Amino acid sequence: MDFTNPLVYGVPAFLAFILLELTYSKNFDDKNLYKWKDLVSSLTIGTGSAIVAALTKTIALVLVFTVAYELFNPVIDGVRTNIFGWKSFGYEWYFWIACMLLDDFAYYWFHRQNHMVRFFWAAHIVHHSSDNFNLGTAVRNGWFTIIYKPFFYVWIVMLGFPPEMLLVCLGIESLWQFQLHTKYVPKLGFLEKFINTHTMHQVHHAKNIEYMDKNHGGILNIFDRIFGTWKELDDSIDIEYGVTSPPNSYNIWTILSHEYINIWEDMKKSKNWWHKFMYCFGPPGWSHDGSTMTIKQIRESLAKEKLLHKKAEILKKRSNTKNTKILSESA
Repeated sequence: MDFTNPLVYGVPAFLAFILLELTYSKNFDDKNLYKWKDLVSSLTIGTGSAIVAALTKTIALVLVFTVAYELFNPVIDGVRTNIFGWKSFGYEWYFWIACMLLDDFAYYWFHRQNHMVRFFWAAHIVHHSSDNFNLGTAVRNGWFTIIYKPFFYVWIVMLGFPPEMLLVCLGIESLWQFQLHTKYVPKLGFLEKFINTHTMHQVHHAKNIEYMDKNHGGILNIFDRIFGTWKELDDSIDIEYGVTSPPNSYNIWTILSHEYINIWEDMKKSKNWWHKFMYCFGPPGWSHDGSTMTIKQIRESLAKEKLLHKKAEILKKRSNTKNTKILSESA
């Protein structure tokens, strides 16, 4: 079957919706929703990302997906035929649904590891580097994720789903992700139970400590709920977007490469090879001397401070009660 990647039609729609949101915000709502230099950086990076994706499509399709698909089921003694009991799946509607579900599961772990492994974060931080949350930010994607992204999905074609089917599902996932980057869609009621919505994605892009590393889902939020990374938007919290260590530049090369440079500088802080490894492949914020902390460590530290403060309040209250009792007895 001949398939066309949905993103072929998505790109003109992306530009149209960005223009629509930009016009509405500047004339009727939030004039600061878009900053011109930031938008230019996002669009330039997005254009480069589209070019890189087009150039590397052959690598993803032929050298990874197609090779894995054929390797697991050669004409004689195929792995799928002999072990699983089937050669490959067809294009019936239920296989499309199954492929979309598996794609969404793979996307969750791909996205989550982009936040958990610093080397992956160095590529993904590009998407989070803007302190604006708008449709322009949606196209601000790192150029280097294509190097490792196919390996999070290759198991799907190994199971027997045709590579071109998976590529279409990847395109649909990207279309959904694009439209999540707007604040103009409110909470969606019942759909919030299982769909990854716009308010949930606002949480994902926030740098508030309560929100960081939450809501990694693609189309569905069920995997966030299952694996403990789901967080609902709290209207009482003043949300701040971006990252805690921004590149402080609109230069696209600085935006694309600054975290790799930071990794290299951190690796030089210690001669211990395990420390070097952790600076590169450990969680963002890890340090061998405690000079910086991971999100988990920061949350644990804040929890301890909160507990100590609570204990101090209890002791203070008991002391006040005891002093009041002594004064009362003296009187």
